[in-house]
Amino acid sequence: MYLCTQIEFNIIYFMNFTLLITVILTAITLVVAAYIIAKLIGPRSYNKVKGEPYECGIPTKGSSWLPVTVGFYLFAILFLMFDVETIFLYPWAVVVKEFGTAALLSIGFFLVVLVFGLVYAWKKGDLEWK
Repeated sequence: MYLCTQIEFNIIYFMNFTLLITVILTAITLVVAAYIIAKLIGPRSYNKVKGEPYECGIPTKGSSWLPVTVGFYLFAILFLMFDVETIFLYPWAVVVKEFGTAALLSIGFFLVVLVFGLVYAWKKGDLEWK
């Protein structure tokens, strides 16, 4: 078994630290360079019309800050939650033959929890447009 001496360990540590600093500096340089280049070659047209809201060619009336009910956000969060949980079924389907009964029981438990969550949201009325 090979043991590193203290000098070799310090050299490896310094090389890793140098690599980290190089990556960070490169990232900062590329972001700043892209921003500067975009500012230099991008079109400049500042006028009052550019700042106005636009939708379908019809000028807007009133404030653009309209109250939105929480139900829309709740529906979107529930959709994302169940969508992401459904994505977890794909890796399971790939390895189900390798793990056999254990995989089947674990995904069964996962699906039961998922269905209970869906039933809870449904009973609470979160899936209905009001």
